[in-house]
Parts: sequence; structure tokens; C-alpha cells
Amino acid sequence: MNLANGLPSPKEAEVLEMLVSGGEMYGLEMVNASGGKLKRGTIYVVLDRLETQGFISSEKEASDGSGLARRRYRIKGLGQRALQAFRTAQTAWADAALPMGV
Repeated sequence: MNLANGLPSPKEAEVLEMLVSGGEMYGLEMVNASGGKLKRGTIYVVLDRLETQGFISSEKEASDGSGLARRRYRIKGLGQRALQAFRTAQTAWADAALPMGV
């Protein structure tokens, strides 16, 4: 979250957007679907931060014995409201940057 304005950061908003449009997803699924916007080295930091803030929740799947258990992430109502606030702020900032009369 951007502490200056209380809104999700652009990376957090990207994750929230993916969860809104794609439903439940794994972290690496988001990395692959992001087209390079999200990286393997940061996705789990962002997911942990979003979960701590109450924007998303996760559920650990049972391991099949071949490795670590995976987590599926889903957006919560608070995350949807935070994403909407981010979108509104982005629109307002874009509109403010336009010259008068355009």
C-alpha cells in the first residue's frame, strides 16, 4: 500500500486486477500472466503484503508429496474496494494532467 495516500501500489493493483479478472490464482500463474509486469522475486512479497492488509486471502493446497504445498489466492471485498479507489485515483490524476479545454 502506498502509505502517502492509503491506496494500493501499482504492483499491488496489478495483482488485484488479475484476481478480479482471473479468479483464484497461484503466485506463479500471476507472474506468467502478467506479461513481465510481475517478477518471481517480488510476487510473494506483494501477495503477503496484500494478505496482511486484508485485501486478499489464500488457501494452502495439500501437497502431493512432490514438493511444497501451493497457495491459491483470491480477492476479498476490501481488496475490490481498494482496487476501485486506485482506479478512481488514477482517472482523477490522468484528468488533472490534461490541458484545459481538452
